[in-house]
Formats: sequence, C-alpha cells, structure tokens
Amino acid sequence: MDRITFFRDLAIIVVSAKVFGILAQKLKAPQVVGEIVAGLIIGPSCLRLMGGADYAGADYLSLLSEIGVVMLMFSAGLETNMKDLLKTGVKALIIACVGVFVPLAGGTVLYGCFYGFGAVGSEEFFRAVFIGTIMTATSVGITVQTLKELGHIKESIGTLILSSAIIDDVIGIIVLTFVIGFKNPDSKPSDVLVSTGLFIVFAFGIGFLMYYIFRIIDKKYPHQRRIPILGFAMCMFMAFAAEEFFGIADITGAYVAGLILCSLNDSEYIARKVDINSYMLFGPVFFASIGLKTELGGFTKELILFSAGFVLVALLTKVIGCGLTAKLMKYNLRDSLKVGVGMMTRGEVALIVAQKGLSVGMLDSKYFVCVILLIIVSSVATPIILKCLYKADEKPVRA
Repeated sequence: MDRITFFRDLAIIVVSAKVFGILAQKLKAPQVVGEIVAGLIIGPSCLRLMGGADYAGADYLSLLSEIGVVMLMFSAGLETNMKDLLKTGVKALIIACVGVFVPLAGGTVLYGCFYGFGAVGSEEFFRAVFIGTIMTATSVGITVQTLKELGHIKESIGTLILSSAIIDDVIGIIVLTFVIGFKNPDSKPSDVLVSTGLFIVFAFGIGFLMYYIFRIIDKKYPHQRRIPILGFAMCMFMAFAAEEFFGIADITGAYVAGLILCSLNDSEYIARKVDINSYMLFGPVFFASIGLKTELGGFTKELILFSAGFVLVALLTKVIGCGLTAKLMKYNLRDSLKVGVGMMTRGEVALIVAQKGLSVGMLDSKYFVCVILLIIVSSVATPIILKCLYKADEKPVRA
C-alpha cells in the first residue's frame, strides 16, 4: 500500500469513528464504544473496507495506534490529582489493592476453567493471568458523572470511590508491567523486580528534576504552547526509556510522565492541548483499530459462553472485592455496595491493557469482543444501580 492510499483509509477511519462516537453519546453510551463499533463495521467483520490479517496498511495503523495509546495514558496521568492521591489514606489503598487482586484471581480462574490452567510459567498460564489483568482496570468517568448528577460527588463515599479508583489504576499498571515482564522466557522473577525497582528510582529522579524545570518554565511562560510541546516530548521520552532501558511497558512511562506534570499550574492546559490531538486523530485511530483487528466470524459457542462469563466475573469481582472490603471497614451495607458498584465500570484503560496484550502476543484478538461487551454492560449498569442505591437512602427521609 502506498502512503496516498493510506490517507484515504485514514479519512474513512476518522469520519466513521466520529459519526458512531456521536451516535453512542446520543444513546447514553461512552463515545469509545461508538468508535470501536465503527472499526467493526468498516473492518473485516462487516464492510471489509480495510483491516484483517492481509491489510497492507497494518504497520501504519499500528504505529498511529501506539502513539494514541501513549497519549491517552499521558492524559490520564495529567488528570490525576496528586494531592487527593496522597491524602486518600489507608482505606482507599486497601480497597484498591483488594479491588485489583480479586478480579485478577477471578479472571485467571475463569480462563483456566474454559481453556486449562497450564503449568506455572507456561504460555497458557500467562494468557490466563492476562485475562485477569484486563479485569483489574477501573474507569470511573461514568461513575463521576452519575455522582455529580445526584449531588453526592463531594461526600465521603464519593471521595472514597474516586480515591480508590486512582490508586486502582496505578496498581493495575504495575500489575501489567509485571505480567509482561514475567512473560519473557528469558526473564527471571528477580530480574523483573530489579528492572521495576530501577525504573521507579529513575522515575523519581528524573521526575523531581523535570518537575522543577517545568515549574520554572511554567512560571516564566504561563499558558504558552511551548509548555505542552515540551510536555509531549517528555511523554515520548519516558515511554521510550521505560521500554528500551528497563523492559517496562511504554504506556507505564507515559503515565508516569503525566503524574510528574499533574501538579503544575498549567497541567490542565497541557492536558487540553494533548487532548486536541488525541481527540482529532490518535484516539479515534486507536479505538477504531481495535474494531479493525476484531473478526466476529470466529464466534463459537464456547467463546459466547466465555464472553458472558467474562462480563459477569469482571463485574462481580469488583463489587465483591471493593464492597466487602468497605464493609469490613465498618461502612454499612448500602454504602459498601455503592463503593463496589462505583468501582465496577471499565473503559479505555481496559482496552489499552488488552491492546498491549495483543501486541506482545499474550492475547488473541477474538477476546476484544469480551472487553467491548464489558465496557457496554458496565457503562449501562453502573449509573442505574447507583441511582437506585441513593434513592433507597432518600426514602426514610421522605417518610
């Protein structure tokens, strides 16, 4: 494929992703769902305009998608409130840890029940663990919007949910880094631990240095475009350094770059400028490429059953893990359920983890259908259940 033909394909991808993204919003679903559906429709599963195993533009698309996922993680880091992260306390940390461990174990067992567990360290074993890793991700965007609408975003339970979700994402990225590191047959557990430890030291060292440099630049040139440009360059460098020097996933480096800059006065300005590029091109290409790589023709009865089990286990393990932990911390049953339900939404982070698994050979593209179903079901179910729980609180008051 020549580059001119790819420009045509790129135009089709961007337009279709935006059209279906808007339709998804009209139907009260996340925009990313519409963008993924757009990829499914123009891809090998439906219209066959592009995509598939023999698609000549796969290399171009893969590169743009990789940039897209790195930018998404950079934005996630920028939008993290470091003060809230540091002030969350022991309760949010414990809820987040259990909220990662229970889905990780549940997903691993689910895959093993369907396809076999395999010996520890085998290819099949790591595939099972990776299914659990996908389930660890939490996306509270829909939960936040629901709590805002209900007027409970600043209450103790709302703060606890948001704080736990922030820590949950950090732990999830660490788990992803470990799983990918252990998958390499030449790696040893000690090597992975050492590499991760060295990267943390490196991130702290360069983080303090870059933060103070950026703070000086930000003070001297506030709200000028050179700041987001330098921030984007730092994001790319951290993504490169993480994978090249430490064997850590590039998205981990990008996320850390966002965390380093999230406390700047102009962090929101940087995030807005980065989001413009992500929203216009790289984001739609990333999400649409997931649909392009998914071929629905290979659906079997076993895969349908696995998809149903995947969604059910992913939702229940978050509710049980986070909700039961909150109950053990002396919260009442209804508040504990609010915490569990608020943590069960999944979004772009789950897709990013799944995409990373595909790129390193730990996941088959057919399992993207499971992730897409999980996002749709959790996005619809979470607001409904939360509203019911809060309305139940209001009934005694009205009486």
